[in-house]
Amino acid sequence: MTDAWYAATDEPALVELPAVRGLSVSGQGEPGGAEHSAAVEALYAVAGAAGAAGAPLEGRWWVEDERPPLDVPRAEWRWHLFIKVDGDLTPERVERALDAVRPKLPAAARVHLTEFAEGTSVQVLHHGGYEDEPATLARMDAYMQAENLVRRGLHHEIYLSLSELTILRQPVVRVDPGGARA
Repeated sequence: MTDAWYAATDEPALVELPAVRGLSVSGQGEPGGAEHSAAVEALYAVAGAAGAAGAPLEGRWWVEDERPPLDVPRAEWRWHLFIKVDGDLTPERVERALDAVRPKLPAAARVHLTEFAEGTSVQVLHHGGYEDEPATLARMDAYMQAENLVRRGLHHEIYLSLSELTILRQPVVRVDPGGARA
C-alpha cells in the first residue's frame, strides 16, 4: 500500500486529502455487534464479488446526541463502513456483485458505490487497541487546539491491522483566534 490515503505518522499532522470512491454501508450499533458484523461481512463479500477486494476496512463514526461520543452507549453509535476502490469499478460491476451476494447475505442490499471528500484533516497513526484510542484522540485534540483547528465532519478510522494499527482522522477547518472560520 503506497497510496497516500493510507500514510500517517505517529504524531498528529495536518494533511490535505483528495476525494475517494468506494463501497459503503451505513448503520447503527456497537462495533462488533450483530448489525455491524453483518455489514462488515456484506461489504467484504460485495467487494470480493466485484473484484475490488484488498483495501483496508474504514469506518466513519458519529452520534446523534449532545453528550461527548465516548459517553454515548456504543449501541447508539452510527457508522459508514467503507472499502476504497480504484476508479475502474463501474456501477454495473457493483450491481452484478450485489445480485450475486444478496441471496446469501441480505445485508448486501445496503452496500453501494459512493464517493466522499474530507479535504483538510488532522490524522495520526494509532498503535494498539480500541481501549487505548482516547489517549491518541486527546493528542489529536491538543494538536487541533494549538493549531486553531476545529472539527468538521465525521471521525474517521482506517483499520490497517486489526487491533494493532489504525489511522485516526478528523476533517477540520482553521479558525482565527476570535473564533471565526478561516
